[in-house]
Amino acid sequence: MKHTFKGGIHPYEGKELTMDKDVIEYLPKGDMVYPLSQHIGAPAKPLVKKGDHVLAGQLIAEAAGFVSANIHASVSGTVKAVEQRLVSSGSKVNSIIIENDNQYETIEFTPNKKPLNELTREEVIEAVKAAGIVGMGGAGFPTHVKLSPKNIDQIDRIIINASECEPYLTSDYRRIIDEADKVIEGLRIVLAIFPGAKGIIAVEDNKPEAIRLLREKLAGDTDISVNSMPTKYPEGAERQLIYANTGRYINSKMLPADAGCIVHNVDTAYAICEAVREGRPLMERLVTVSGDAIKNPCNIRMKIGTNYGELIECAGGFEGTPAKLIAGGPMMGKAIYTTDIPATKSSSAILALSEDAVAEMEPSACIRCGRCVSVCPGRVMPNKLATMANRNDIDGFIKNNGMECCECGCCSYVCPARRHLTQMIAGTRKLVLANRKK
Repeated sequence: MKHTFKGGIHPYEGKELTMDKDVIEYLPKGDMVYPLSQHIGAPAKPLVKKGDHVLAGQLIAEAAGFVSANIHASVSGTVKAVEQRLVSSGSKVNSIIIENDNQYETIEFTPNKKPLNELTREEVIEAVKAAGIVGMGGAGFPTHVKLSPKNIDQIDRIIINASECEPYLTSDYRRIIDEADKVIEGLRIVLAIFPGAKGIIAVEDNKPEAIRLLREKLAGDTDISVNSMPTKYPEGAERQLIYANTGRYINSKMLPADAGCIVHNVDTAYAICEAVREGRPLMERLVTVSGDAIKNPCNIRMKIGTNYGELIECAGGFEGTPAKLIAGGPMMGKAIYTTDIPATKSSSAILALSEDAVAEMEPSACIRCGRCVSVCPGRVMPNKLATMANRNDIDGFIKNNGMECCECGCCSYVCPARRHLTQMIAGTRKLVLANRKK
């Protein structure tokens, strides 16, 4: 099996800027901001009020439903306010603001030393839920929900997404290189509650050291395999990852569980280990700060709630004036106009680029070359869908499988006419989803 999929592109990787550098430990200095909506589902319900003193690891907001997630303080200090603050999506959401006292006093955690075969499903899921763990690859889906599928007995593959196919991002790579044992233990914990499942750690072949290290540590393990995948974007997209490693196809109306699979990000697996084994809630993560407009591109172990501006200062600040700032990767991340926003559980990267290539490109009429169709991993016709979106032809858009677009950006990347294909399609997809909710 070649462990790949049809379509995809090969953009400039940019990983050499950070992948071989040691991770920097950073302790924040300013106020900490904890958005109550940093996960898919209902916003968390605040448990603290202005004037309360909190400790690192303390629960400050609880899940407000099954599809929701707890939020914990990552520093000790005093609650200044519960108010609306700007986040990377460009919207303002209710947030808890804590004045950092720089003491980092922490609550006491309760480790769990039980052997894997003695851990119950309920214990694992409750520990994950209590820790507030969500998908840390960007989606932010509550992990305890993902671990509670209806078809438990049909789950036979647990996949750790270590492809990290977005350009520039290397935090997952550094997590494997520096703390592979905890990533593997997180996977084993999940396998323990799905007895019929086998584990797969899927890594792109531009990370040979990570593949070598994982295979060395898992030598002789019959339950976990390490798959080397050809480097290609978007290899890490859930649908493409599942197809590349199992040959199973899922569409927009299906969940990975419908194909017998559960997919976790590398940092999510690490967080599962910390929660179940050490009783530690999700308070920190690795984030890549990179781009040619950053003086010292690096990976930073940071406290959730830290201001983007502080993280950029930790990386040496800007090299000149950046033309573009991006929260996340350059293909699927969001352009931001300020660094005065907090890092959340799903913040994977902050990029500063000296040129804004997209803004410099003037779109023109489609020349019907078919390049967008050839690279589309969703096997749809982006040129046709974008035209329908532009004409507000919702029925035609749905009939031509517009909802199968994963918004990866491959079509926009290769379009010689520089049409904003992904942007047009994504806008119509959101409209369709909003209409369905009504």
